[in-house]
Amino acid sequence: MLARIQQSIAFTLASLEVVGLIAATLLNRPILALVVPVTAIAGYVIALGVEFWLLWRSYEHDDSFRPGFLELMAAWTGEMFAAPRVFLWRQPFRSQRISDRVSASESRRGVVLVHGFFCNRGLWNPWLARLNREQVPFVAVNLEPVFGEIDQYRDAIATAVERLTRTTSRAPIVVAHSMGGLAVRAWLATVEDGSVHRVVTIASPHSGTRLARYSFAANVASMRIDSPWLKALWSRERASTRAKFVCFWSHCDNIVFPTRSATLPEADNRHLRATAHVEMALHPDVIDAVLQLVNEADAREA
Repeated sequence: MLARIQQSIAFTLASLEVVGLIAATLLNRPILALVVPVTAIAGYVIALGVEFWLLWRSYEHDDSFRPGFLELMAAWTGEMFAAPRVFLWRQPFRSQRISDRVSASESRRGVVLVHGFFCNRGLWNPWLARLNREQVPFVAVNLEPVFGEIDQYRDAIATAVERLTRTTSRAPIVVAHSMGGLAVRAWLATVEDGSVHRVVTIASPHSGTRLARYSFAANVASMRIDSPWLKALWSRERASTRAKFVCFWSHCDNIVFPTRSATLPEADNRHLRATAHVEMALHPDVIDAVLQLVNEADAREA
């Protein structure tokens, strides 16, 4: 469903540009051909700018992690290029390009990948290509419905974990971006600790995000700071489960702020400098860290 929604957005933008080109030709006004792309880019720039302004405002003036202008510009520039590739190309048109790597011959510990809000498995395409090269088995899920309750995603995660566990005879490493980290926590609160080897979350609003107040989608509403859903999740969790987490966070996260909301007590919390929300999911240091966890687990078993 998500792919069709984003395909519609991409096709609408392309159609409007065609109309602009036709109008520019018929009226001999070349400037008309620039109206659609300039308007779309300007709208995107403004929307990102508002997010980064809200992010900056979320910090206390004396907070040592409050990003400076150059750091914000670096994060803003990275997100400007990362997000369109994800939302206008990989997710709408390439989400099924790389199939799950699950076969009876797999001998390494596997990785389950869980995307976040308004995303699908296409987000992980650079990961899937790298995991294939490293011969690491993987399953990348699609969370449906797109605007449903976070608890509705537990079955999809459980199915992926069970499928990979049967294939490799090992509990997998679960990697989750943004809202996906909350969906994984919600599932883990209902199962035994041994169901996963480790969990890596990337820019997940573990304690909520102020940006969620601007949406009424069921899953986003659950991500509001001090939401009833988050309070209930914290009450169900075990500290021993959180100790299995590695949480990547950035002081330039334009979606999850206050930015330390992406950390967890008892977890191994790791900071990425000057990196925005979508770009964090594709950061090479994060991919390398997950592969290191796989290699360490394989070495111990060997």
